[in-house]
Amino acid sequence: MISKDVILHTPKSNYAYGYDSETLHIRVRTKIDEVTKATLRIGDPYIWTKGGADGGNLEAAGGSGWSGVNVDMVKEVTTEYHDYWFASFKPTHKRSRYAFILGNDDETLLVGERRIITLEDDNQWILNDLSNFYCFPYLNHKDVHQVPSWVKDTVWYQIFPDRFENGDPSLDKDFFDPWGAKPGHYNFTGGDIQGMINRLDYLKDLGITGLYLCPIFEATTNHRYDTIDYKKIDPSLGDEKIFRRFVDEAHKRGIKVMLDAVFNHMGYKAPQWLDVVEHNEKSRYKDWFHIHKFPVYDKPFDKLDGSCLNYETFGRAKYMPKVNTENKEVIKYFMDVSKYWVEEFNIDAWRIDVANEVDHHFWREFRDEVKSVNPDVFLLGEIWHDALPWLKGDQFDAAMNYPLTDAMKQYFCTHTINKSEFIHAVNQVKISYSLQVTENNFNLLDSHDTSRVLTTAEGHIGRIKLAYLFMMTQLGSPCIYYGSELPMKGAHGNGKEDHRKCMTFDHIGDDMHEFMKSIIKLRHRTDAFKTCDNVWIEHKKALMYKKGDTLIIMNPENKKIGITLPDAYKNTSVKDAFTGELIQLQNTLEIKKYGYQVYIV
Repeated sequence: MISKDVILHTPKSNYAYGYDSETLHIRVRTKIDEVTKATLRIGDPYIWTKGGADGGNLEAAGGSGWSGVNVDMVKEVTTEYHDYWFASFKPTHKRSRYAFILGNDDETLLVGERRIITLEDDNQWILNDLSNFYCFPYLNHKDVHQVPSWVKDTVWYQIFPDRFENGDPSLDKDFFDPWGAKPGHYNFTGGDIQGMINRLDYLKDLGITGLYLCPIFEATTNHRYDTIDYKKIDPSLGDEKIFRRFVDEAHKRGIKVMLDAVFNHMGYKAPQWLDVVEHNEKSRYKDWFHIHKFPVYDKPFDKLDGSCLNYETFGRAKYMPKVNTENKEVIKYFMDVSKYWVEEFNIDAWRIDVANEVDHHFWREFRDEVKSVNPDVFLLGEIWHDALPWLKGDQFDAAMNYPLTDAMKQYFCTHTINKSEFIHAVNQVKISYSLQVTENNFNLLDSHDTSRVLTTAEGHIGRIKLAYLFMMTQLGSPCIYYGSELPMKGAHGNGKEDHRKCMTFDHIGDDMHEFMKSIIKLRHRTDAFKTCDNVWIEHKKALMYKKGDTLIIMNPENKKIGITLPDAYKNTSVKDAFTGELIQLQNTLEIKKYGYQVYIV
């Protein structure tokens, strides 16, 4: 029997959406291993051989010969408990009514919007009963989630500006620590925009085509998420002139630039907040923030307890008061800021900090405003969980793909999940969004908010090589956190800031650096990594999967393994994907610990 209570489909969601102006993508969920054949029954509700609804009446009498067709669905992925079935369809006149025919050897069901009915010989009329069919009323171009075409081809590199390179010592303040000093929450070491310019050729040589910069606007901390002035470069980094030069020089090298938008909160030294502190309920900015009572400071600032403040903050950080993004003046202010950096400096993308704590209405307006200046600007939301509510085409183009991050680290780096659990987790990410989102999601292994991946992997470089190789073969645009290509260690948490150490370029040309260059180069020239699903190949020990005509084999174990190849690859000629060398595979293959092979077959 097929478990009816497990079947799931939701119209106008990640289960049914326009992939482009002509194509619908439709999926349905069933209980794992229960359904052996799935069919999409779909057609135009207004096209009948006789009678029907030509005048718009769905239940017009005398109709026969509905235009519906049966489209075979493929099993897209399997997760721990469910199978997901998928079909692509191009409706003749943009309109569709559809249902699902799900079957196995014991029964066949017609799954509609209102009822699930067992198909029998005497009730075939229900295959044309459109009153029970799901509806995709019209495939409007405006409703199709459109993401800038350049994103999926981009390999990002994240820079924490204070710690990347000190290119202009004249900007340093007396209280700055020397380069390489132990990183702390409050110390500065002098990284600046000129330093980033100095290393653009290094980044281009690495294969980087996009730079994601942590905040560069005037602030009080080294991380600069406590913004003072959203239209001013922090003087410790340089000025607007040098930043304009940075963007121009990056663009000359084919490198996009993404800035960090911190609109959820401001810094406690922002002029709007200082006005509230001084004037309290008489301040013209009092409604710019979430204030419980006045005075906002009921004791000296250094004595305030983050757990019992008179105002809302980011987390419990007293120096970052939360902004009221429902206030019309706030909306106007931030819309002006968001357009300013696109219009004046030609930036290519915004990464949006704490995106999930700001109201959806604000982000819809934000998208409209930014895209009105340049529709090719990429909008990336920082969301650590299921981001679907923000990824329906009216807010962000994509999200930071932390669910995939967790799966990769747990499987490759910490060995806390097994291969089956890993595959299920990767598959779950795939079906959580529309394909155009998955193709452009921001994939990462570490960032300024996490411990460095080498630390997570307990220093095992072989483990992080596999993790990076896997990430480079996946749908989405991958990102490297500065220094991880060398590689750098660093723990985050319990007061530690070692994940934000000063960059060192001492290991250029070493094994890890050359490995990163090779896998980035491989990604750039392999379209299948950016467009094709994982085709998992069963194997007891190795992780094996295909992307197009590329076969990837990985040994995640801390010991050498011998594997018997699947029949399809025994005694076949393949090409090494890295070197182009022709290789004759035998029946078995030996892979060293944390080893890998990538073949074009």
